[in-house]
Amino acid sequence: MNDSVRAFDLIVLGGGSGGLAVAERAAAYGVKVAVIEPASLGGTCVNLGCVPKKVMWYAANFAHARHEAEGWGFAPADASVDFAALVAGRNRYVDNIRQFWDGYAERLGITVLRGRGVLTSPTTVAVEDTTYTAPHIVLSTGGHPFVPPVPGAALGITSDGFFDLTELPRRVAVIGGGYIGVELAGVLKALGSEVTLLDLLDTIIAPFDGMLREVATENLAALGVTMHLPFKVQALTQSEDGKFLTGADGQTLGPFDQIIWAVGRAPNTRDIGLEAAGVTVERNGIIPTDAYQNTNVPSVFAIGDITGRAPLTPVAIAAGRQLAERLFNGKPAAKLDYHDIPTVVFAHPPIGTVGMTEEAARAEYGDAAITIYETRFTPMRYALSSTGFKTAMKLVCLGKHQRVIGVHLIGDGVDEMLQGFAVAVKAGLTKADFDATVAIHPTASEELVTLKTPRD
Repeated sequence: MNDSVRAFDLIVLGGGSGGLAVAERAAAYGVKVAVIEPASLGGTCVNLGCVPKKVMWYAANFAHARHEAEGWGFAPADASVDFAALVAGRNRYVDNIRQFWDGYAERLGITVLRGRGVLTSPTTVAVEDTTYTAPHIVLSTGGHPFVPPVPGAALGITSDGFFDLTELPRRVAVIGGGYIGVELAGVLKALGSEVTLLDLLDTIIAPFDGMLREVATENLAALGVTMHLPFKVQALTQSEDGKFLTGADGQTLGPFDQIIWAVGRAPNTRDIGLEAAGVTVERNGIIPTDAYQNTNVPSVFAIGDITGRAPLTPVAIAAGRQLAERLFNGKPAAKLDYHDIPTVVFAHPPIGTVGMTEEAARAEYGDAAITIYETRFTPMRYALSSTGFKTAMKLVCLGKHQRVIGVHLIGDGVDEMLQGFAVAVKAGLTKADFDATVAIHPTASEELVTLKTPRD
């Protein structure tokens, strides 16, 4: 390492959504900012997550619509997809976003350092043979897919590897029934693959509300996804016929053309110099922070997935912006409120949730304090279709005033309708406020403001 040291006011390790958010807001206040990123700006969300996944989800929805259109009087249509063309179009779209971020960072005056940043002290970071210093260092290095150490594990690909596929696999096993696994299973099945979904648990999308888990399972079955719940993978093997999965009970599943690991993500906190800087890290790689994103080292802060709290892109963005407000805009009390964060699983159909599940609410407040309103129905979209997905909705209400503390939805369009109802939960509105709202008819969302009878 040479003797040259470049000084900044703020150094951000990680050019993903959270890191770019804190850098962008800080730069707006005249702060001299450097972002250190070993790959492409945008992080997982832009490159290997939210954005390319949503493109694939839209493609899968088009496949659904082509099948369903016959019931509405349209001539039968070939619902097969040119997968290579779809992937090429998706990649062009993602490339455009990457190029935007490169140019936008330059226009903001943010210095982007390409390489791997390693802390060498509480205020210095090394990138190859150059040292950079700043009184504030933000860690926002994100995560990567976790692969269990079972024999033959390398025969499977991860959710990252899914985006490298240029041919649609005919037979696929998805290991993991969390939101990533459920999303990938739905996309692949809709586009034409034979899909088997596995999980260690006897349910998918734990720990979502029980109603969502139940109806999501029914909808996956209606889509044609084969499920083995529970199934503990012991080994992956390969023969001339394809790839196989062996379970703890000796059961063998296969053959498959692709096996996808979707069993969770691990934080990118190894080998970034945390020990040299004195930053506390847990055994699982999580960096603990307080409510203000402070680590145990006064000059080092952490945001996003590496903190182990609500690993969602909008959360990392919001936390980063609040941190910049606190550090550089004279707002010492600025912090993100981690309560009542809405989230959507882009399943088929989508799942949306905000606030407490029924199970959590009963555990915290007792059965007597909780009132549940629930409905299940087939939406009008499928009025002339031979098949269709179920919609279900639940309101979790607290106390005699029935404050709405949880909204849980599954069905077509719930990904868009949840945002407004998340505002209602955040604002502390009551069931009476919902009831006083005039319904928009005919819609599925009107059910949330017309629920009359509490569930027994």
